[in-house]
Amino acid sequence: MILEVAILNIKEGFSELFETNFQKAESVISSMKGYISHELKKCIEEDGKYILLVNWETIEDHEIGFRKSEQYQEWKALLHHFYEPFPVVEHYK
Repeated sequence: MILEVAILNIKEGFSELFETNFQKAESVISSMKGYISHELKKCIEEDGKYILLVNWETIEDHEIGFRKSEQYQEWKALLHHFYEPFPVVEHYK
């Protein structure tokens, strides 16, 4: 199992809309091959900061299966415009 970790910094004033869009995006990611589970946690100390944790069966399921899929385009359209700066994504085992 691989854990994908991303720190998400959301543009000021857009946290509520980001959370609404993330609820829609959850169905996209959870439908992907190799997806196991995910958690989105909101930072207590910093407004507009979140951590996204996604468990995948393999790194390829995330890097190739998800990121190169048509569904990723929907994920991207729902969420990517909220990030500033764009998050660094790391993988752990």
